[in-house]
Amino acid sequence: MSNNLKNSTIAIDAMSGDFGLEVTVPAVIEILKEYKQLNIILVGDRALIEERLNQYPESLRKQISIEHTTQVVDMDEKPASALRGKKDSSMRVAINLVKSQEADACVSAGNTGALMATARFVLKTLPGIDRPAICTAIPTQTGHTHMLDLGANIDLSAEHLLEFAVMGSVLTSAIDNIEKPSIGLLNIGQEEMKGNEQVQQAANLISNSRLNYYGFIEGDDIYKGVVDVVVADGFVGNISLKTSEGVAKMIVYFIKREFNRNWLTKIAGLIAMPVLKAFKNKVDPRIYNGASLLGLRGIVVKSHGSADIFSFSNAIKVAIIEVDNNVPHRISKVLEDSLVQKVADKTADKQIA
Repeated sequence: MSNNLKNSTIAIDAMSGDFGLEVTVPAVIEILKEYKQLNIILVGDRALIEERLNQYPESLRKQISIEHTTQVVDMDEKPASALRGKKDSSMRVAINLVKSQEADACVSAGNTGALMATARFVLKTLPGIDRPAICTAIPTQTGHTHMLDLGANIDLSAEHLLEFAVMGSVLTSAIDNIEKPSIGLLNIGQEEMKGNEQVQQAANLISNSRLNYYGFIEGDDIYKGVVDVVVADGFVGNISLKTSEGVAKMIVYFIKREFNRNWLTKIAGLIAMPVLKAFKNKVDPRIYNGASLLGLRGIVVKSHGSADIFSFSNAIKVAIIEVDNNVPHRISKVLEDSLVQKVADKTADKQIA
């Protein structure tokens, strides 16, 4: 990713995540070393933030401003409680800065439910979008794919899945510079007759759109890199993601256990270390940290709550790319073009009739 991007301002929910300022401030400092034209607004307790910032040279702090807040959304707090009772939280104020256009994007490692509820309430959804979705990159055999929704929505219609396909396509096109990303609909089989009524109807809608529809894919196809975008409802998508994370942890556990069985296996482990490091670098979830809350009238990126400095920095980079490519506007444009095409098709049908 080029660091010669246009001027932009990112609001950081500095108090968020499992580690708060211990991670968010150093991550911001690392990003500013790379992006000289970037401005950062750290949102949270001013005294605590300044205490952290004073550890760094003035040259690295000149692009940072602070927005003081008095509240923090807890990681286990209910979304409704955060929305009603935490109006001066670092999360809410960071999103407000996007709403007021004082910031181009917001990055938070906070409570996912509260972040989505607050962002939807403050920013509202784009015209033509009924449900925002959570989308992130996932490593595959060929590089990575983007998958959505990852838990924001459970009960969905076929039209919602079409919206997700549009949003995922636009995001992937912007981030990966792919003109027409291929889209797969997650299903229990690749055959046309497989799946419930929801995915059957969604397949019909997506295949009749201007999107590059690949067809149904199964769970194991996700990691083969068969498509650029994987579409599913939040229930299926979240379970798929969490299952894959669990499998990855299990593999790491067994590898470590086997290499530590005795001195021979430890030597074998040392010999295999370069291969293991290369494998880790390809599947390291920290590289892919930064889930986009798509469908909103503003850019909000969700970092994993347990993110370290490197991981949180990557979430900020996702926000920078989305700002530079004006992703919400591009989604609106695609939806607008689709609507115009629908009207044209209906008019043509009436004329034929």
